[in-house]
Amino acid sequence: MAVEFSLKDKSIVVTGGAGFLGREVTRVLAKKGATKFHVPRSADYDLTQAPDIKRMFDTMKPDVVIHLAAVCGGIGANMARPADFFYKNLIMGVQLMEEARIRKIQKFVAIGTICAYPKMTPVPFKEEDLWNGYPEETNAPYGLAKKMLLVQAQAYRKQYGFNAIYLLPVNLYGPGDNFDLDTGHVVPSLIRKFVEAKERRDKEVVCWGTGRASREFFHVRDAAEAIVLAADRYNQSDPVNLGSGEEITIGELAEKIKKFVGFNGEIRWETHRTDGQPKRRLDTSKAKALFGFSAQIRFDEGLRETIDWFIKNRSEKTFRSTPCSV
Repeated sequence: MAVEFSLKDKSIVVTGGAGFLGREVTRVLAKKGATKFHVPRSADYDLTQAPDIKRMFDTMKPDVVIHLAAVCGGIGANMARPADFFYKNLIMGVQLMEEARIRKIQKFVAIGTICAYPKMTPVPFKEEDLWNGYPEETNAPYGLAKKMLLVQAQAYRKQYGFNAIYLLPVNLYGPGDNFDLDTGHVVPSLIRKFVEAKERRDKEVVCWGTGRASREFFHVRDAAEAIVLAADRYNQSDPVNLGSGEEITIGELAEKIKKFVGFNGEIRWETHRTDGQPKRRLDTSKAKALFGFSAQIRFDEGLRETIDWFIKNRSEKTFRSTPCSV
């Protein structure tokens, strides 16, 4: 049975709190009555640097840390910057959790990634399969760096009794995402491509891969609700999947976006480019059983909302790479 931890009277640091997922997490915290939460800005604190982490803890004096900050992106970004994705994510997590442990922080919420799973994991992905193989090669450095947070959390709980939990959200999407074509994930990248192709009256949209790979997509508001629920109620060492349970091929996704946008041209697949991991869909039964989370936003609803948001809010800011969280 879930045990309420109660965030209402806690001082909470949300790393990455100004980002895509972080903004929603702070909104949910406020909705649930938390009043003392802090968002360390990258201009003030470089979380890859131990002195900055110590200074952040000195200033913000948290009881709880929700670690969302990450250096991440789509397949292209992972292939172009594997060393950055490995080192920066690893060093941020390791140093943050160690400093939290030293200061006897009451709870550390570590956010992992679907990229931590083995390349050929049986669908739906179960938490027990997490160590049954090597991750898909294009995002293995990122996935393994984030996976080390689970190892650290379990080791610290065993040796020090440190209350760290580890959550595994699947691919996020939603309003406010990063629509940069070089660094963005598949949903925002495809939305931008189809919207701009329609406006230019292009005859085709070029998409990466074969379209046969499948993915599960998780609305950012649902993800925020799940993370805050777990922060409130979950206090065990086992990793927990967070997702929607809906699976769609990239080809079906492209056709759906094409239809919703109203683009009348063709789709051309660059089949020489990698699809990445062949399939992704999570078993989310533990999240329901352990802290009562079930996704509420259906994919078609969330996708239409994201397209509408992009069309109404386009600016250079939406096209720039920003820190993300999974």
